[in-house]
Amino acid sequence: MSADDVLAELLAGNANHVEELSDDYFEDVQTGQHPDVVSVCCSDSRVPQERMWSVDHPGAVFTPSNIGNQVWDDDDGERIVDGGMLYPIHHAGTEAAAVVGHTGCGAVTAAYQVATGGDRPGPRGVDKWVDLLVPVVEEGLESDLVDADGDEKRVINQLVEYNVDHQAQFLRESADVPDDVAVYGFVYDFQGVYGDEHGRASLVNLDGETRPEVIADRIPGEYEGATRSLLY
Repeated sequence: MSADDVLAELLAGNANHVEELSDDYFEDVQTGQHPDVVSVCCSDSRVPQERMWSVDHPGAVFTPSNIGNQVWDDDDGERIVDGGMLYPIHHAGTEAAAVVGHTGCGAVTAAYQVATGGDRPGPRGVDKWVDLLVPVVEEGLESDLVDADGDEKRVINQLVEYNVDHQAQFLRESADVPDDVAVYGFVYDFQGVYGDEHGRASLVNLDGETRPEVIADRIPGEYEGATRSLLY
């Protein structure tokens, strides 16, 4: 598809969007926003940030995204919580944060390749985010949770979940995130890795708890099947 075709599709899509909106669609968010959750996802075209939660109204989900669903940024060699995570927490009354990884993550794959002696994917803007993930991957490979000598596809998906846990822990331990902010970790599965339900966001971390059987006891019984793990 040519760039002109892409532009035409964008314009047509937005025209349809405008036509479909009710007159009061933005009425409740005209003067401010109070999203229920800030959800950092990997910036992957296969991960629908709002649709995965069946959200069809504005103002519910604050959606920063980046390579590898990372909650941090580098500030002169120090890792700090990224502003996209902190803004709604400090300025919009948001009291829950979600870290959403996904199966087959290219960022985790790239970090795995670097950690095991491969080249960085480039360009520099990509390498920066991959490099921030490399220590997480190295730690995961050295842990007892990841089968480092197993099938590469499974190893990478285990590392995806390991990274979600690591990012969630970073949020929970940061002085910039109030203690009363709930932190959830999910892995969005469109490849049938966690089961046969494509599109399921498996809850792998609930305020630091990672054991599926314990998480299952803390959520409504009807969603017991939504907590699965490749690590535990």
